[in-house]
Amino acid sequence: MACIAKEVETELLPFLRVYKDGYVERLLGSQYVPPLLDDPETGVSSKDITISQDPLIKARVFLPKLDEPHQKLPVLVYYHGGGFCVESAFSSDHHRYLDGLVSQAKVVAVSVEYRMAPEHCLPAAYEDGWAALQWIASHFAENVIDDEPWLTNHGNSERFYLGGDSAGANIAHNIAMKVGKEGLPGGLKVLGVSLTHPYFCGSKENGSETCEDPEDFGCLVWNFVYPSAPGGVDCPMINPVAPDAPSLAGLACSRLFVSVSENDELRRRGLAYYEAVTESGWEGEAELVEVEGEDHAFHILKFETPKAKDLTRKVADFLTK
Repeated sequence: MACIAKEVETELLPFLRVYKDGYVERLLGSQYVPPLLDDPETGVSSKDITISQDPLIKARVFLPKLDEPHQKLPVLVYYHGGGFCVESAFSSDHHRYLDGLVSQAKVVAVSVEYRMAPEHCLPAAYEDGWAALQWIASHFAENVIDDEPWLTNHGNSERFYLGGDSAGANIAHNIAMKVGKEGLPGGLKVLGVSLTHPYFCGSKENGSETCEDPEDFGCLVWNFVYPSAPGGVDCPMINPVAPDAPSLAGLACSRLFVSVSENDELRRRGLAYYEAVTESGWEGEAELVEVEGEDHAFHILKFETPKAKDLTRKVADFLTK
């Protein structure tokens, strides 16, 4: 009997296809890898945990090899990239990157597995990112009941960081803005935010009157993953320099790391974001790193190359200052 080809409802190439029967075929993204205790190369241990059952929010926790049993370490809450619709905290690319970063920076990292579009369009990922952060922060408040021992035994609440790449960097930025507005359990403070190749877009370039190509890929992705976004591509969640966006002076951290790459289509937006933060009245210390001759997320996709290792080292340095 001949196979009947399934009909495509819509597609967002090269990321995914959605078929009329509701099946989502993801075309990009590395394979799942299990967590590992005491990685033979790095000494880093990892395990998977459940933060929430409804909605289901999971995470992979990383712990570096300890120098002493009760050692206290910085905490990094990390959000993976993938256009809000592909990749995973459990994928080989992001596991490998976090494993290397944790080994170098000596931090406890929690890589959040948030819900993704099109099954769960935005703002689901933002909601999951915020819920995960509140749960993590609660470990450093009084009367912790449901705790993760790697956090309670080894996390240093005085050195608390948010980070992410691409769409994950977008989430980290928006979470930091929300922290600035609402705070965290126990008055926990975010010391620093690390954004590598942040995903921002908008209808105008850097606030000018020159409209960008309406077929701009970043805008196409945003309209796909958040079709009901207030303001469309000028929603402050994706365009932090939009006219109605809240002041970036409200960014809830005292240190900021932004990295862009020369051949990345998102480079200009990342630079505009960095400039906007530093000119907003925000009182922290900002660092900008631009890598020549590389493309988007190269430090994750080409992890073993010299430039990727150098950028990972710079992020690790930021987390250890």
